[in-house]
Amino acid sequence: MMRNILLLAYNDLAIALKNKTFLLILFIPLFVFVSLNLVDKMGAEASKVRLVMVQDYAYAPEITRSIDAARQFIEVTWVQDEKDGVRLLKAHKIDGILTHSDEASGSLTLLVLKKGSIPTIAIMQHFSALQKAAEGNAPDWIRSIKSLHQGGVQRESLPTWILMLVLLIGFIILPTQVAEEKEKKLLLALLQMPIHEIQWLIAKLILGMVLIIAAVLFLHLLGQFGPIHLPDYIVFILAGSFCFSACGICLGFLCRSQASARVLGVIFYLPLLLPAAMSDVSQKLTAVAPFLPSYQLYQPLQSILLENGRLADMTFDWVYLCGLGLLMCYLSYLLMKRGWLM
Repeated sequence: MMRNILLLAYNDLAIALKNKTFLLILFIPLFVFVSLNLVDKMGAEASKVRLVMVQDYAYAPEITRSIDAARQFIEVTWVQDEKDGVRLLKAHKIDGILTHSDEASGSLTLLVLKKGSIPTIAIMQHFSALQKAAEGNAPDWIRSIKSLHQGGVQRESLPTWILMLVLLIGFIILPTQVAEEKEKKLLLALLQMPIHEIQWLIAKLILGMVLIIAAVLFLHLLGQFGPIHLPDYIVFILAGSFCFSACGICLGFLCRSQASARVLGVIFYLPLLLPAAMSDVSQKLTAVAPFLPSYQLYQPLQSILLENGRLADMTFDWVYLCGLGLLMCYLSYLLMKRGWLM
């Protein structure tokens, strides 16, 4: 009895090794370790905030002197007008903008991306300490906080959920289906019929895009999210679904079985999802995320949904997504013509 159990266990381990399941055992801890090291750590460098001050504004002398004395904690950039500061804020190059407040003379208004973000909390902590050191229990210098992102927590998390749906279908569902058709010799049978490779490829692209659009539409129906620039939004959903559906099809051709497709899909899924979704909470991830194709979808969606962004300002992003999708389609066509792993 024990011998049979050991033989079955050995057989299962051999299958897991053959299907590359053990790669996940090595990859996921390594990915978690790298991600944790990319997240900002506590300390002087992590707590340093980047602020913009406008040259035309007359700030209170106590405020400017206190900020100058705290250069190890606060980095200040001077700009000509508030529009320049907003542009830097949207590009994640600064954490906030200090402007005049209408509530009291000499007080400030803080403009940030998100009110509840880590940089916003750090700014308020620093200014509270500076104000107490300079004036004791006088009224706070920062009287109000304004956010560029419109909507509550649910709307702010919407770009992350949409990205998760797109990547889930593109890198988990589609590669598995392509690998299944190869594993069961269904693709070879289809290609022996009067069906061209391009026709099969377009059909798979339509499948992936329809699944992604249906998932996003269902998410919006459930959440009942407010108005957006619908044409711009549709363009990026179409471009993202096309790009990552093509990537998923190409990934499926690189795998011999469904199990290996799922493993390889997870290996691509996590690095594309987490850095983009967590770019708002880490300066290091903010620097890394733009090099990932998923960020070219996440950042425009965030801009359209939360900042009233327009398509004209994001030409590079949708051209990048369409170009990458066309490249993946071409690679899939070449692999299909050569009968790769079929």
